[in-house]
Amino acid sequence: MDDQTGAPPPAPNSEGFDDPTMEDDPSSTVLDLTSFQLHDLDSIELPPSLTELDVTANRLTSLDTRIATLSNLKKLSLRQNLIEDAAVEPISRWDALSGLEELVLRDNKLTKIPDVTIFIKLLVFDVSFNEITSLHGLSKVSSKLKELYVSKNEVAKIEEIDHLHELLILELGSNRLRVMENLQNMTHLQELWLGRNRIKVVNLCGLKCIKKISLQSNRLTSMTGFEGCVALEELYLSHNGISKMEGLSTLVNLHILDVSNNKLTSVNGIENLTMLEDLWLNDNSIDSVEGIAEVVAGSREKLTTIYLENNPCAKSPNYAAALRQIFPNIQQIDCHIFA
Repeated sequence: MDDQTGAPPPAPNSEGFDDPTMEDDPSSTVLDLTSFQLHDLDSIELPPSLTELDVTANRLTSLDTRIATLSNLKKLSLRQNLIEDAAVEPISRWDALSGLEELVLRDNKLTKIPDVTIFIKLLVFDVSFNEITSLHGLSKVSSKLKELYVSKNEVAKIEEIDHLHELLILELGSNRLRVMENLQNMTHLQELWLGRNRIKVVNLCGLKCIKKISLQSNRLTSMTGFEGCVALEELYLSHNGISKMEGLSTLVNLHILDVSNNKLTSVNGIENLTMLEDLWLNDNSIDSVEGIAEVVAGSREKLTTIYLENNPCAKSPNYAAALRQIFPNIQQIDCHIFA
């Protein structure tokens, strides 16, 4: 299916401006300077009333010191610039911004987690798409944090997150992780994105409230380890080395299951998944449509999407017709959408 190795980043400001002329209004609260190709903000007025400042997709190499005086600022996005560690270091002393709730440093040139101790109300922290090699420094991040994005870096170990009890989303996809560890304190975690790593064994450290898990493109050979995740609604396990469907019988709230691009020869162990709506089985070695019908009988009325292309069973000229007969509410089979 479409790549689900990573969580979507925080949405950019929706209240943008066609040009930066809004700075003439001292009461303005949102300033969106996305894609102006600015090398600095010297020509831009920064009203003291600003609550949101977005300078995504520019050419900034340093932070304008006037930002440090914006005491009303709640959201600061520096995404997709040319900011290095030394340039971002001053924010650790910007006391006036202690009320900041969202800080986005995605897609820059950072090699380490910046010191954000000062932001005691921080809820969203995004340092994805950098060159960060370690999570050292996360221990200083506010324990109030709800969303943490550190995807597409070079992190090799999950650490310094024990205090993040309120975290809802953790994104560590596209790193160098080999072990799932130190997750046990995240009892409120709802989304865990670990796709494109080197993980061989599932270890969710007792988490039970989680609703979305992605472990696509890892080195898994077994599906065991999810049994306690009874609230799970979406599970993405494509592009691994899994040869048997197992350990899923307790996941009765599952809506989406993606086990495409594995080594499956049959479908089993999902009889209890009566809420299943999307089932991705393509690019395996499954040879029987009838076998699928038997194990997903409980979700026959719910299932709306099934992918089976590039399996032996999909070579039959009548296989799509057979599936439509089995699943009366099917809306999509492979790339074919039915009215």
